[in-house]
Amino acid sequence: MINATADCKYAHADARVRTDSDKGTINMQYEQPMERGCYEAFKLAPRDWVPNNRKLAVAIYRSALPETSRNLVAEFEALFEHNQWPSQWRNGIFDYHHFHSTAHEVLGFAHGSAEVIVGGPGGRVVALRPGDALLLPAGTGHCLQAFQGNLCVIGGYPSGQQWDIRRDALTPDELASMDALPFPPSDPVLGERGPVVEQWLGVA
Repeated sequence: MINATADCKYAHADARVRTDSDKGTINMQYEQPMERGCYEAFKLAPRDWVPNNRKLAVAIYRSALPETSRNLVAEFEALFEHNQWPSQWRNGIFDYHHFHSTAHEVLGFAHGSAEVIVGGPGGRVVALRPGDALLLPAGTGHCLQAFQGNLCVIGGYPSGQQWDIRRDALTPDELASMDALPFPPSDPVLGERGPVVEQWLGVA
């Protein structure tokens, strides 16, 4: 598994294929240098009642914005708005497993640190710090496992999409509707590049 570290902005792009049945991770894990840190992307297989998204990758952006920024809340909101993923709320993350079937989601971490379970019960635990961001395609299970400090997260979504809260399996028709959800031709963090442009557009 590829880990994003403080030194990853000096790393070369690296793609690996692996199957991890314990974590439900399939297909490609990809690390791409970016100006402030790097991102990691991975696809998730369905897990129990959580569909995850078999086509579109989850992405973790390390240091999407500098942790030392004076106002990460406003900066994340402006960044998401600029890239056609306008924010809809400032808050924490639900501490129970759930997913959204009607919207793709990007989370910007402005204050506090968190451990988030991604992929449903028994999924992968992701540690996130101020300045990090997390991209969740529709269907991806997530749950707050632990946090420190005054956690403040910014939630952004493609224009026109309204998120729901699902804690049960989708019907075949609901799954088909989820798989057909559109998204902007721009990445919520990196704009003209990044996982939405480099990966999502190629498989949608």
